[in-house]
Amino acid sequence: MSRLMRSPKERGSWFWDLDEFAPPGLESALSVAARICDALARTELLAPTRITYDWYVLGAGTTGIISTLDLARTPLGDPALPGSVRGSRPIAHPSAEIAEVDVLGSGIWIDAEGRPRTEYRLVDLSLSTAPVGLSAELSVHHDIWGCYDFAGHPHPEVHRNNAPRLAAALRDLTELFGMPPEPGERTYFGASAVDGVADPDPDENGLGPDLTSRL
Repeated sequence: MSRLMRSPKERGSWFWDLDEFAPPGLESALSVAARICDALARTELLAPTRITYDWYVLGAGTTGIISTLDLARTPLGDPALPGSVRGSRPIAHPSAEIAEVDVLGSGIWIDAEGRPRTEYRLVDLSLSTAPVGLSAELSVHHDIWGCYDFAGHPHPEVHRNNAPRLAAALRDLTELFGMPPEPGERTYFGASAVDGVADPDPDENGLGPDLTSRL
């Protein structure tokens, strides 16, 4: 069971248009995903365990079928992985293709007492496999990256233990891609900056917004 509350919309997100970094397509997306996860491993934010992807038919739209592939036997970066993905194409839709791959796994966050904790989907990673161009998006859904928890209370130790790790990961990805990310759109649960989540101004009592009604 998760020890962290998770927001239904992003607390923060970051987007890279990778047209000039790598070609489009499934092989390229999976290869770049492996390199991203290698970078995220340095701050222990994502250890990938599976990928999910939905199928669509050109001119007809989504099939409504989502496939999940465990990475235990064929990890990201393995040349055999694209074949395994295509081999899971639904029989009822022989012309179906994949538009996006989501990389799922666990990461480490550090609590107020300095203890490392494992959390499934601490960060989410998605890559476009569409022929129009490669792109990647990283997103977070927990309150540990900001100065305030979801109830608006300051939690300086948690923030101090985790926000710099997210900032370091974003710097590593900026170095990998040769470009900074484009911060994602603001949601009810927060806004993004290039180096992490953007914190709201405190009210007269030193509190942030109480967001718990939508959790």
